[in-house]
Amino acid sequence: MYKGVVHRYRDHLPVDAAARVITLLEGDTPLIPLDNLRRRLGIPARWYAKFEGLNPTGSSKDGGMTMAITAAGAAGAKVVMCASTGNTSASAAAYAAQAGMICCVLIPEGKIALGKLAQAMMHSAMVLQIEGNFDEALTVTRQITDSYPVTLVNSINPFRIEGQKTAAFEIVDTLGEAPDYHFIPVGNAGNITAYWKGYKEYEKAGKSTVLPKMIGWQAEGAAPIVRGGRVLHPETVATAIRIGNPASWERAVAARDESGGHIGMVSDDQMTEAQKLLASANGIFCEPASAASVAGVIRYHAEHPFRKDEVIVSTLTGHGLKDPNRAIEISPAPAKV
Repeated sequence: MYKGVVHRYRDHLPVDAAARVITLLEGDTPLIPLDNLRRRLGIPARWYAKFEGLNPTGSSKDGGMTMAITAAGAAGAKVVMCASTGNTSASAAAYAAQAGMICCVLIPEGKIALGKLAQAMMHSAMVLQIEGNFDEALTVTRQITDSYPVTLVNSINPFRIEGQKTAAFEIVDTLGEAPDYHFIPVGNAGNITAYWKGYKEYEKAGKSTVLPKMIGWQAEGAAPIVRGGRVLHPETVATAIRIGNPASWERAVAARDESGGHIGMVSDDQMTEAQKLLASANGIFCEPASAASVAGVIRYHAEHPFRKDEVIVSTLTGHGLKDPNRAIEISPAPAKV
């Protein structure tokens, strides 16, 4: 019986043998061929979507949260806390509930998708809204967790990165080799950091012989890495990457540079079009931020055409049901009969 990513990849994770593993059986998410979409767009390479939206709470955060909460529990923590644009709060609340811990989340007022807010509330988290953006919420969270016996579970917690790197392991295990290109949304930059760490560790362990180019994509209205400076008032419909000062900024740049990759930006319109194309061509419903990794492939191909012998993976970080309001806004109204 499948028991989650910590059990599956224990030999590659810093977890004590005696630790109680807190799991919701996360991971084992599918790598879906995007044949319909690539043919429609004239992309000759093999293209797959790593659909992390099929994790227990509907996002990629679960792979990291199982490790963060497991480590927190092993250290005797009773209370965990995070700042969030939504997915981290949902995941932290769920895993804390499974562990019997108290969870407190700080969110930007009015800047969180309805589905994500509902999850945190249903899991009985203490939800606090602040007048400010995610970056300001994270600053407050760090001040609190530095001063009180409360464990921070944002991606600056190293156990989060350890857990999330297992998604790269899954890709290599499925394909038999690392892809040539890995496209991924970049918000707080924990995912691109984690995937690159995972690919390097698997290559060092002899599980793959190549390393992919890491190609990250930010939203135009929240692209501090691309623009080379903090964005004080980030704005984008992709709430999951509406971040103006990524906590893992330096590590994301390192992943880009070490892999010979690229970090660019896509517009809200490009993400919206990619989200709709993915849903209509391949039946995959992802949230707006996830579509950055699809819009990015389209944009990259226009400037650097892919070859038939190449392999592309796009990470879809969250399920479309996370943000139902946005999906309804961009879809035709139901016909009256």
